[in-house]
Amino acid sequence: MNSGDILTRSTVWISIVAYAAGCVVFAIARGRADLDRWVRGAWTTGCAALLAHFISAFHFFHAWSHASAYSDTARQTAAVFGINWGGGLFINYAVASLWLADVTWWWFAGVNSYRRRPWLLTLLWHSFLIFIIFNATVVFKDGPTRWIGLLLCLILCLSWLAISRARSLSIAQ
Repeated sequence: MNSGDILTRSTVWISIVAYAAGCVVFAIARGRADLDRWVRGAWTTGCAALLAHFISAFHFFHAWSHASAYSDTARQTAAVFGINWGGGLFINYAVASLWLADVTWWWFAGVNSYRRRPWLLTLLWHSFLIFIIFNATVVFKDGPTRWIGLLLCLILCLSWLAISRARSLSIAQ
């Protein structure tokens, strides 16, 4: 592996691990401002690492060519699903844009506002992000990466189940 490959791979894993750690702490925090600030930092780190991953991939693998990235995405999709479709690249662009918007919300609206925003919005956003992580680590990978991705997705789902349950209990009271 060359340095471009290492940088591209490591930044995506930093992104995923930072997000997962943030989810676990978010489930435990239950509205404690000090822990919610830590979660905000973890999700900010995850978002920044994802953007660094995109920059690295475009620089080292696609020579800053959208057409090259689209073609490579189509090749990977064809290898897994038999469909030569590169539209997943636009889904990746959406993930980066939405995550940046999510983190921006935290920083400008304040730590407490995140827990007060509409639950459906929070649930949809994080479900989408977990779906993307599942596809990136389980569907499109194999070997140890697939098993690590499966474990991380299980942890993420359990974290959000705990968050949802705690939220339901606090509403009922």
